[in-house]
Amino acid sequence: MTSGICTGPAGDGGGTPAEDIGGYLRRLGFARPPRPTAETLFALQRAHLERVPYENIDIQLGRPPGIDPALSARRFAAGHGGYCFHLNGAFALLLEELGFDVTRHVAGVLGAADRERRDVSGDHLALTVRVDGGEFLVDAGLGDGPHEPLPLRTGTHRQGAFAYGLEPLGGDAPGWRYTNEAAPCPVVNFLSAPAATADFEAVHARLSTAEDSGFVRTFAMLRRDADGVDALRGRVLHRTDPVKGDTERVLGTPGEFWSVVGGLFGRDLGGLTEEDRAALWERVERAHEAWLASRAESDGP
Repeated sequence: MTSGICTGPAGDGGGTPAEDIGGYLRRLGFARPPRPTAETLFALQRAHLERVPYENIDIQLGRPPGIDPALSARRFAAGHGGYCFHLNGAFALLLEELGFDVTRHVAGVLGAADRERRDVSGDHLALTVRVDGGEFLVDAGLGDGPHEPLPLRTGTHRQGAFAYGLEPLGGDAPGWRYTNEAAPCPVVNFLSAPAATADFEAVHARLSTAEDSGFVRTFAMLRRDADGVDALRGRVLHRTDPVKGDTERVLGTPGEFWSVVGGLFGRDLGGLTEEDRAALWERVERAHEAWLASRAESDGP
C-alpha cells in the first residue's frame, strides 16, 4: 500500500516473446520507444501504476500464479495484475527489453509498529534503474508508492501533495531505506546487492498459500494516479487524496463489486467463470461480516 497488505518479489531477465512485450506495452498505452531515457522511464512507471493493478484475485481463488517474469508479462498483456513480485518482476524485464540498466534488490516492507527495524525480510522486490547519468528507485509493486521514480539520493522527494524519504539503511549490509508516512506500511528497507528471481521463490510460496498470509486472508486491489490512491480491501473502496480529501464507501452488491474491479481498476474479467466470481464474492462478504463483528466487539457495549 502500502503494499496493500504490508507484505509483498520477481525476477531477473531471460527474454520473453515479442508478442508478449508488444501486448504489455499496449496495456501501458505505449509504442516501443526508440531508446531508453529518463523521460520514458518516468512515463512507463506512471502508466504501469495507473493501468496494471496491484491485486490478489488468483491467490484468493487458490491458484496463485508463479513469479517468472515472462509469465507475469504475458498475464499483464492479457489484462491481469498481480502483487509486488509479479509487478516489479515483469516491469524489470520490460525495462531491460527496452535497453534500461536494471538491478533487482531484496527488500522488506514494514508496518508502523516495526518501522524502526533495519533488517530486510525479503517480502518485497525493489528495483533501481540507471539512465541518462542518474540512478532511480523504481517501484510499480507497492500499490500506494510513488507515482514516478525517485532519485536514489538521501533526502525528501516530493511528488504533488505526497512526500517520500530516502536514506542509507545503515547496519552491516549496504542498502537504502524508503519512507512514506502517509501509508499504512510506511517503510521499505532494501539491500544494495543484486538479487535474482530465485531469491524470492520461497517467500512467494509462503505469502501466496499460507493461511496466516495477508494475501490469502484479505482481498485487495490498489491503483495509483497523479492525485492519489484507490484501494479496495474486501468490500470497502477507499480513495486517498490529500488535496480533495479522502472518501470511502462499501460496495453493496456483486454487480457493484465487479463493476469496480473491471472498471476503476481495469482488471480483465474474461478469464473468471461465474463460479470464480461467486466464490470470490462469498469470501469477500464473509470477511466483511467478520470485520464488522470484530469492530462491534472492540467498541464494546
